[in-house]
Amino acid sequence: MLRLIWTASVHVRIIMRRYMPTNIALDGLRSRRGLKWGIPAMLLAIPYLYTASLLTALIDSGAPRWLFAFTVILIWDAFKFIAMGPVSLVALLHVRTAESRQHRALRRPVGPLTHL
Repeated sequence: MLRLIWTASVHVRIIMRRYMPTNIALDGLRSRRGLKWGIPAMLLAIPYLYTASLLTALIDSGAPRWLFAFTVILIWDAFKFIAMGPVSLVALLHVRTAESRQHRALRRPVGPLTHL
């Protein structure tokens, strides 16, 4: 039973990462070129939270209660974008320091002729 649940969760994760727009956007933000867009991407949480509040208002006024599932998904996606801002900033700082260390190491002459 545990193996079946584990296998199903792995397949759901693969499908979600491949086809869901927020996961595709977050994968792009985690790339080297996308790290600089982490802080502006936090603004994408605003429409998600606004839509979640609209759905909640609709549910309160008599819409079907199964819309709560979409509300939870929208709030979860908003939190992912909010968390990605600081995470991408730290990752960008880490990558830039590693790149500057590499450039300094390449500029430094190495070998027996360095002290002539």
